Amino acid sequence: MLSVHTSPLHQPGTGDAGGMNVYIIELARRLAELSVEVDIYTRRTGHDQPPEVEAVPGVRVRHVAAGPLGGLRKEHLPTVLGEFATGVRQAVARYGPAGYDVVHSHYWLSGQVGRMLSETWGVPLVHTMHTMAKVKNASLAVGDSPEPLARLAGESALVDSADRLVANTAAEAAELVHHYRALPERIDVVHPGVDLDVFCPGDGRAAARRRLGLGPEALVVLFAGRIQPLKAPDMLLRAVAELVLLRPELRERLVVPVIGGLSGSGADYPARCRQLAAGLGISDLVRFQPPVGQRELADWYRAATVLAMPSHSESFGLVALEAQACGTPVLAANVGGLSVAVDDGITGRLVRGHDPADYARVLAELADRPGLTEQLGVAAIRHAERFGWESCAGATARVYSRAWHARRVERLLAEAV
Repeated sequence: MLSVHTSPLHQPGTGDAGGMNVYIIELARRLAELSVEVDIYTRRTGHDQPPEVEAVPGVRVRHVAAGPLGGLRKEHLPTVLGEFATGVRQAVARYGPAGYDVVHSHYWLSGQVGRMLSETWGVPLVHTMHTMAKVKNASLAVGDSPEPLARLAGESALVDSADRLVANTAAEAAELVHHYRALPERIDVVHPGVDLDVFCPGDGRAAARRRLGLGPEALVVLFAGRIQPLKAPDMLLRAVAELVLLRPELRERLVVPVIGGLSGSGADYPARCRQLAAGLGISDLVRFQPPVGQRELADWYRAATVLAMPSHSESFGLVALEAQACGTPVLAANVGGLSVAVDDGITGRLVRGHDPADYARVLAELADRPGLTEQLGVAAIRHAERFGWESCAGATARVYSRAWHARRVERLLAEAV
């Protein structure tokens, strides 16, 4: 596996680490349980990173030197991809013949390296986009920058050259066909999963609130994710301000934890969110907190009345699944894979558009009808149970097998000629 721009060992919710990090490491772990050995290559960013880390038996993370140590902005990473590919080849030579059967690249940057290595080793390339430039550019947040032309060209080349494309949902598969003219017969739809051992109801909402210092009657509207315009925490703040105007008596119960860190090039965006909260007069309600580990995050999900995901674009939305697995309904924008991750009206609410007043009305309904919140939460647990990582790994292993056998047939036919 290739994950050039972010290590699967990094803390999700900060920098470029997010759902993709969780996806890669959880998928690799479950593949190892199916006797599929996985080496994950990622760019080295610090002196303290060892060349190789065994994440679990059967899964190794290898740090490859490419470019300067430290964070390198995504727009500069294309200049070090050739060096990264060379570093992977050198690592393979150092550790001994790999005998890889498949290269699986994640995100377009890794895909460019995957194309080089697939050709060098004569093995199939399986690629997962995670997000797509043309989709993101079609739904940019105000003030957000469009994806560069280099990415558009790189993704188009990947669609043409990858043996198999893995899409999170049928809608994403349709976007690959519509925007990139991908061949439908080369696309496999595999839903991501959720760790149902970590993300589960546990000992319930009351106990989680006691641990986190939240009142039993609080109306807790949680945001968890990277603090960037794409995820739209600013829209949630505006919705909370609308709710306070609509229902001022709810103010004394409202708590809005915003858990996550700076992401991408918008270094001033978290500060602008704080300024926005102050300007809207809700600073006393909002708690900006740094990213937390998965087990503490699960407690925040359990404690919340609702998880809010007003994103402008989501390829799937793992956070929504995690919250639902803990018994918490989700209020989300009806974009991308969120229409699969959330069962609208059954496990939460999907809202079309990004009018804060629409979100405020749903929050008011949940505040007025605690029985509804509980009903949605019970259904959410059942819904999330359909998305275990074991199922994702099994389906992905079958994609690998199809890609490997197709390459083998091509080779045999070529030899016959």
